[in-house]
Amino acid sequence: MYCDITVQTATFDLGAEELALRAHAGDAGALVAFQGMVRAHDEAVPLAALFLEHYPGVTEAEIRRIAEQAAARWPLSACRVIHRVGALAPGEPIVLVLIAAGHRAGAFAAAEYLMDYLKTQAPFWKREDFVDGSSRWVEAKASDDAACGRWHD
Repeated sequence: MYCDITVQTATFDLGAEELALRAHAGDAGALVAFQGMVRAHDEAVPLAALFLEHYPGVTEAEIRRIAEQAAARWPLSACRVIHRVGALAPGEPIVLVLIAAGHRAGAFAAAEYLMDYLKTQAPFWKREDFVDGSSRWVEAKASDDAACGRWHD
């Protein structure tokens, strides 16, 4: 299976990434795309930016491990994962998961699996910076852990 993992500060072009993945997808009958964006949240003080840190090399290896687990569960042709780091404003794209597979069920399931694991297992640290100059580190959510836990059944 072709798999390309990138952690970067720059934004990405969903259309260009989809075309690039299709060049490696072979006879895939399905391509699922998930693009996540930074949410402003409904806070008393507006969010200025979400700041993400990571360990270069370690983060990419962990995302690759997760993608390989997905490929072991579903017959995938290709995958592309881009995760952004640095300061990201509300509305900006933060993550892209593209999955190509023979059939839609495997493509949808693998994309959900990857996103659930990215939210809970990938080594990223997130800090919310607010317009008043305050900030706080984002803690793990029980709902994300529960979503990831369903894959252990």
